[in-house]
Amino acid sequence: MSAAATEPMKDLLHVKRRPARLRWTEKIFELIGAGATWFGLAVLIVLLLGVLWQGAGWLTRSFLTNYDSRHPEEAGVLAGLWGSFWLVSLATLVAVPVGVGAAIFLEEYQTKGWLRTMIEVNIANLAGVPSIVYGILGMAVFVKMFGAFAHDPKILELSLYFTTIEIPLPFGRTVLSGALTLALLILPIVIVASREALRAIPSSIRHASYALGASHWQTIRHVVLSAAVPGILTGVILAVARAIGETAPLLMIGAAVFLARTPGGIESPLDIVRHPHGLLEAPFDHFTALPIQIFNWVSRPEPEYRHVAAAAIIVLLVLLQVFNLAASIARSRTRRRARW
Repeated sequence: MSAAATEPMKDLLHVKRRPARLRWTEKIFELIGAGATWFGLAVLIVLLLGVLWQGAGWLTRSFLTNYDSRHPEEAGVLAGLWGSFWLVSLATLVAVPVGVGAAIFLEEYQTKGWLRTMIEVNIANLAGVPSIVYGILGMAVFVKMFGAFAHDPKILELSLYFTTIEIPLPFGRTVLSGALTLALLILPIVIVASREALRAIPSSIRHASYALGASHWQTIRHVVLSAAVPGILTGVILAVARAIGETAPLLMIGAAVFLARTPGGIESPLDIVRHPHGLLEAPFDHFTALPIQIFNWVSRPEPEYRHVAAAAIIVLLVLLQVFNLAASIARSRTRRRARW
């Protein structure tokens, strides 16, 4: 048989061998991916079991109702719980409206051009900035105010019919400074997730709304936003999960490592009814947070504080799961209401 006749046969054999090599490559890649996944899960399980073993015996009711103490057996997370609650709540109230509004502007109003490109580039860069940089920014802007009031700090008094609130300018080392710093930290996450949720809405839904005579704003408000709420809530969940565990920005703005009081003096939901002025005083009060307390206890030389820190980590994980569960329930209910 001539060489010219054997060339097509070689090409045919090469084509038959190639899928076999591809299948082996895909199988090896699948095994590597599965091994990496199970390795990560195994490490996570080991860490969780270690935390549970060290902290389960220290997780008592008094641990949740006591303040921090110099004695490990008397230490508690009450100040850190309420501090984290105020920080995350205020940061969410600031970041979510601004982030969703920015996403609506970029996706529904702003056309492609240099302004949109510049905003998108800056948002992408801010999403990758280390959290310590946000802490430095918060210290300069919210705590120090660039030294504008360094020699003559101001206090703005706001008089209401039942109390008088003193608002420091600059804000100083208060809950509001920490919340605004965390709001800047999670803002890029909210914007990116909200934009992706808005992009996922089919254009035919918008066109159908316009065909029925709805205006642009009516279409956004009643059609686009209602359908994009599940995706937006997913972004909020991720943002809250990052904010609730941050330590570096709070340390930079001067959060108290040891504090035996809660913001506004509110120690339980009943205190809100008994002393409503505490709600207005809490944003301008000193604070600590649960990650700050964990950081402090881990750095202590006494071995008992390792168990205290492990118990606080369990509380932090449970608190995070409560936030995730609440957002997941709200997301599932909004999905059920979607009619397309």
